[in-house]
Amino acid sequence: MLSEATAGLSEKYPDVHVTHEVLTGHPVGELARAAEHALAVVVGRRGRGGYTGMRIGSVAHGLLHRAHCPVITVPTG
Repeated sequence: MLSEATAGLSEKYPDVHVTHEVLTGHPVGELARAAEHALAVVVGRRGRGGYTGMRIGSVAHGLLHRAHCPVITVPTG
């Protein structure tokens, strides 16, 4: 799915370096580790949480506390 979602983007944006990596473990911990030397981390949000007033999910919330770089949330769909 990851390869399909990014297919053709390298040709369209040759100056952007993209790598594919599938990790196992808790999303917050894995993303925080992966973003240790990043300028920013971008995560999607579905907006279908259990609470009507929630604007971000548990992963984005956890990253706000653990990541050493800005956390950008993008609505999916």
